[in-house]
Amino acid sequence: MRPLSQLLHGVPASATVAVADRARALAAAGRDIIALAGGDPDFATPGPIVRAAVAALEDGQTHYPPSRGTPGLRRAIARKLNRENGIRVDPQTQVLVSPGGKFALLAVLAALVNPGDEILIFEPYWVSYPPMVTLAGGTPVTVPLEAARGFPITRQALESRISAKTKAILLNTPNNPTGRVLTADEARAVCRAALDHDLYVIADEVYEALIFEGRHISVGSLDGMAERTVTVNAHSKTYAMTGWRLGWAAGPRPIIDLAAKFQSQTVTSAASFTMAAGEAAFSASGEAVARMRAAYQARRDFMVAALNAIPGVACDSPQGAFYLFVRFPGLETGDSLRMAEILLEQADIAATPGIAFGRAGEGHVRFSIATALPDLQRAVKRIENLMKRRHHV
Repeated sequence: MRPLSQLLHGVPASATVAVADRARALAAAGRDIIALAGGDPDFATPGPIVRAAVAALEDGQTHYPPSRGTPGLRRAIARKLNRENGIRVDPQTQVLVSPGGKFALLAVLAALVNPGDEILIFEPYWVSYPPMVTLAGGTPVTVPLEAARGFPITRQALESRISAKTKAILLNTPNNPTGRVLTADEARAVCRAALDHDLYVIADEVYEALIFEGRHISVGSLDGMAERTVTVNAHSKTYAMTGWRLGWAAGPRPIIDLAAKFQSQTVTSAASFTMAAGEAAFSASGEAVARMRAAYQARRDFMVAALNAIPGVACDSPQGAFYLFVRFPGLETGDSLRMAEILLEQADIAATPGIAFGRAGEGHVRFSIATALPDLQRAVKRIENLMKRRHHV
């Protein structure tokens, strides 16, 4: 038989998906696994969004929609960007709706990248960034950030990785997995590097509605950045719509045109009735989003205090998103794969090893707090008992 794709053989599977699959398999075998590995909100999609989708289906919106997205949803996205982010775009030519934020990112990368181009990725990073750059034909180049200092973005760190082949900076705020929110100084460092070296910026803002401290900064709104920044977002985290597969990108027309061409030749479009739901989400779900954000913040406050009260466990308080990046010095291993294995095998807790997010994530495991509070309370008790057993307390 002829060999299969060497490109795909060289791309790792998603670590978060792998951990979630293993946890499900153990649960199916009868283990009481507390799943803290994935990023799937435990809330139901707000009722007005669901009703909008049902109404669209009953109205016969089951045929091919416009590939770039329905005009109503693109206008709603443009209004949201202008109102909340200070970004002005033409909804007809500068907005692309995709089946999920992940595909929107891939389409933007496909539009930007030529063979040999390098994309800078801050580390720790979301697990799918480097593989997507590779699949788009580019070379991922990571910018390691210092754990001891709380993973700050600095101009020095950026400049150390910029080369003649650098094409773009991929930025995520709030950050998955650390929960850090971009500061004004960090935003200036990114903008200065982009302007000085003629780079694009891809701003992944999927967690922007889930900020507990600080304020959200959209790089595309800053001076000189509109013509070189693509903002990517999705309905999945904000509105508990992970299964609906609805994301979008907005930015310079030449980039969006090419991304739209890539989408038209691959997945074609997002689903018609999903886009009807997405349009309704912008106008009908503000109170629901506020309730979910408050619940995540309460879970964060509980978990950070409870984990730090356990000898041998350390957890910084994230400013946004719904993840904790936790250290276990009491386990006497800096190997995050081993940490995750101990948690799964000895405490029935599924977590994602920090190494999955790059070398800068080593020494940590990521817990998701997109999980009901009673399960988080049970997880804390199990961790407490685990640490007591390990130290014969």
